[in-house]
Amino acid sequence: MTTMTSTAPAASTKTPHTSGGGRRWRPGRVLLYVALTIGAVPTMLPFVWLARSALMNDNQIFIAPPEWIPNPFEWANFSGALTAQPFFRYFVNTMIIELVVVTGTVLTCSVAAFSFARLRWRGRNVVFALLLTSVMLPYAVTLIPTFVMWRSLGALDTFVPLTVPAWFAGAGGGVFNVFLLRQFFLTIPFELDEAAYIDGASPWRVFWLVIMPLSKPALVVVTIFTFIGVWNDFLGPLLYLSDESKYTLALGLASFQSVYTAQWGYLMAASAVVIAPIIALFFFLQRYFIEGVTLTGIKS
Repeated sequence: MTTMTSTAPAASTKTPHTSGGGRRWRPGRVLLYVALTIGAVPTMLPFVWLARSALMNDNQIFIAPPEWIPNPFEWANFSGALTAQPFFRYFVNTMIIELVVVTGTVLTCSVAAFSFARLRWRGRNVVFALLLTSVMLPYAVTLIPTFVMWRSLGALDTFVPLTVPAWFAGAGGGVFNVFLLRQFFLTIPFELDEAAYIDGASPWRVFWLVIMPLSKPALVVVTIFTFIGVWNDFLGPLLYLSDESKYTLALGLASFQSVYTAQWGYLMAASAVVIAPIIALFFFLQRYFIEGVTLTGIKS
């Protein structure tokens, strides 16, 4: 008794040329990385210059042609800069303002965005359009009236003018945050809201239990933008703060420069310390930042 066997043609074992990690090698991808690397060089140059200058003395910083590697390393610039001015006090003042402003901005802007994106009420689109037109209003136009208002309220030389506007969505540059969150909220399926309403949830519970947990990327973007804006704010503290013990890091850095006009090593070291938290913040949250910005414009 014989058995009939059939053999199928052997599958081709030829595989496309791949690079490390199994990713297919494509000339377009290589060119993209090369272009990004070339574009990153001028972007990183100011940070490299700041780092090398922070570790040099004044004679080395301005030598021509420039030296990129300090010799010797002036590590004393950091200790000298941080002790010449009360930077710890400036840091505490800045973090107090950051905590109040970031909390108020995220909370009030998300509530306003929820109303514009998920609730239906008469004149909603008209009000939102009017809100967006305020973006075209230059900051300098409202600068003097705002200063006069806070002076009449006796709030000068306090943190009130720097923190209270953040608790009113749309004030202090919050219009952009409202717009960004509204666009992100529109990408969330409305069926989730309807299911929650059927179960007896109120709009407030839908906001807290449905929308907010699903909006972490957009909330991270708003947090980063707000944090950086407060951290780098120089004009606001300059206008409203006169007591040196209430200075923020931006003002402290400026006063440090006015005192040590010839000690550039100290100034560069202090600047490096001030900018380091911003770089670290973006480094750890860049995934959420990119995701939030990418998903924001999907639905209008």
